[in-house]
Amino acid sequence: MNRNNTTYTGENLRHIAFPLGGIGAGMLCIQGSGMLGNFSIRNTPDIHLEPNVFSAICIKGREGNNARVLEGQVPFHKIFGHPTTGELGIMGMGNGLHGKNYGLPRFRHNDFSSQFPFATVNFYDEIIPLDVSVTAWSPFIPLNEDDSSLPAAFIEFQFNNSSDEKVEAVYSFNAQNFLRVGKKNVTTPDESEAKVYQCKDGFILHQPEKKNEAHLKSWFMATVDEEAFINTDWYDGGWFDKLTMLWKNIEEGRLINAHQRDNASPGGTIAVPFALNPGEAKTVTLRLAWYSPGSNIRKGYEEDHECSSAGCCCDKEFYNPWYSARFDSVEAVMNYLEWDYKRLKAETSAFTEILYGSTLPSEIIEAVTSNLSILKSPTILRQTDGRMWAWEGCCDTNGCCSGTCTHVWNYAQAICHLFPTLERSLRQTEFYESQSEEGHQAFRSSIPIRPAAHDFHAASDGQLGGIMKVHREWQISGDIDWMASYWDKVKASLDYCIRTWDKKQEGVLKEPHHNTYDIEFWGADGMCSSFYLGALKAICAMGNELGKDTDEYNQLYEKGKVYVETKLFNGEYFYQETEWKSLETVLDTSKENAQCRKLIEKEGPKYQYGTGCISDGVLGAWLARLCGLGDILDPVKIKSHLLSVYKYNFRKSLVNHVNPQRPGYALGNEGGLLLCSWPHGRKPSLPFPYSDEVWTGIEYQVASHLMMFDEIEKGLEIVKTARNRYDGTKRNPFDEYECGHWYARALSSFALIEGMTGTPPSYKK
Repeated sequence: MNRNNTTYTGENLRHIAFPLGGIGAGMLCIQGSGMLGNFSIRNTPDIHLEPNVFSAICIKGREGNNARVLEGQVPFHKIFGHPTTGELGIMGMGNGLHGKNYGLPRFRHNDFSSQFPFATVNFYDEIIPLDVSVTAWSPFIPLNEDDSSLPAAFIEFQFNNSSDEKVEAVYSFNAQNFLRVGKKNVTTPDESEAKVYQCKDGFILHQPEKKNEAHLKSWFMATVDEEAFINTDWYDGGWFDKLTMLWKNIEEGRLINAHQRDNASPGGTIAVPFALNPGEAKTVTLRLAWYSPGSNIRKGYEEDHECSSAGCCCDKEFYNPWYSARFDSVEAVMNYLEWDYKRLKAETSAFTEILYGSTLPSEIIEAVTSNLSILKSPTILRQTDGRMWAWEGCCDTNGCCSGTCTHVWNYAQAICHLFPTLERSLRQTEFYESQSEEGHQAFRSSIPIRPAAHDFHAASDGQLGGIMKVHREWQISGDIDWMASYWDKVKASLDYCIRTWDKKQEGVLKEPHHNTYDIEFWGADGMCSSFYLGALKAICAMGNELGKDTDEYNQLYEKGKVYVETKLFNGEYFYQETEWKSLETVLDTSKENAQCRKLIEKEGPKYQYGTGCISDGVLGAWLARLCGLGDILDPVKIKSHLLSVYKYNFRKSLVNHVNPQRPGYALGNEGGLLLCSWPHGRKPSLPFPYSDEVWTGIEYQVASHLMMFDEIEKGLEIVKTARNRYDGTKRNPFDEYECGHWYARALSSFALIEGMTGTPPSYKK
């Protein structure tokens, strides 16, 4: 792999899957070999769906060996280690990969490069007298969230005749109807038959609605940008007949215009013949669009309530994607793509050229752009009123950890700058549908977006971070009226936090407070109290702008700042003062077993960090900087903490590291930044969950914060080490996972730009 231009070759191609699609619109991926897979277009992930959907080239006038699938060689892990189901419902690995097209001839070599949102694959094979490459992309236009949310992808095939003879060839795109659910030729009413329709220069795959399963209704459309031959009359037989006959047609360069009377073909083919003289070139642009207007997604608390307006999203039974309200059919989507193709590409390219034309180090650009892929993944949903909602990440076939979890999405810094309207929609959900009159905020919102439950802990870091982010959104937009409309909600939220976690009004959180590690910290700690200080400073700044009395909050801020800097700083880093016997909340051990109670009597509450050096130890100070609040603690001590994190938690190799938790993120000879360490001993027997793990979202947070304090080389070293783990050999470079694929916390990488260029004290000024 050559990182200077993000080009992958050889073993680095193995696990690449580059998302194509729109924000909240689903995706498919172009893989390292050029193969299309990961088809997740029904509003839910389907990470291993890899149907027979492929392009091919046939060189006419040659005997034998004249055709190739437009892909490189099949990665070896797919041959036996890749989960797949054959057409007979048999697991395909141990049964020879029944139903896969891996046995068709492919190009001998290829490479893969990306300049987000564009991916390019170059193919090499001495048998084919053409230079062949493919560029795949989907619209991504900052400040234009609608055009960036289209359920679509473009794949441009470039053919250049570098030989000294005229070449006649046929390009084809071939797709089985992977939308089909159930068996063919069924007769019962609830087993509707899938269809394949011809259209102008293309075809449409369709699965009708099945009884009680409206979410299965979907369309997938493929067209090319010129007159083509369309075959929706595939041979349909037993055994391997379909693929055998399809390849025979491809290899012979047959140009077929045909369709089945009942539109029940197993698939469709688009064929484009062309001839090139020496030195001539041709581009065939394949346009893909999909349309899945319904889902069976409904998450959150159920209670009777009145909708805020007629047609309100909360009265819908299930989530429906934004594009289903904008377009009434897949044909309408495709018409828009065809009409606006040049503009969509020009505006998308402008973003790419500016970013990649900057003087930022290549590792920074790579970390930022690789994680922008999250915005194209099934992690994000966007409902019909345009508002965004998200999972934390994606399991293989469903979303993981629902509700745009506030303490995870605290880390994400890309959307607020690239698509601020979507980011402000998250604040709307947090402070309206997800907040009670008392100020308790549910940190997991409902989908469809509607009033949330208030029967679980609020998340201290998530709720306090939201207050800082209201300040950030105001600073970015300069819209004081928008900020003013949130004032009462923000005040109620902060007052709740004070009543709940700072009962003695000391300026720190002491009562057990839930946080991003899925547990409660007992006693004052630098991490969550830094969020508290940031929220206090934010409400003072907003209140002063609105002419509100903020003296009480300012006094709390000053008291808390002194407390954290004097009582929670050991001369090197900020830590936790674990406390439980003197708090109002009683530590309940009644449900613990005897062994656990004995441990608690000796050490106190489980899952604390105490004297540890935690990488998130000044996380609130990092977010405060990014929200235009400046430093909320002594910058000398913040820098000391960050340098201690680098000194104690950064490991160039994990060979000797003990991690009884989840090792898949980093292990063995790999390096990484640990979530926590105990350099001076006193590690709890049961420290907080995940403490021994490595998460890229936290690595980028620490790296960018170091850069803000002019520790550029240390920050870059952390970034390089993280990205080395995602080089394609073991992991997908475009899928930094944590609790699921395309995990939201990794969007902290966007802060690296601000780390390198500086964070202004006030965006709007």
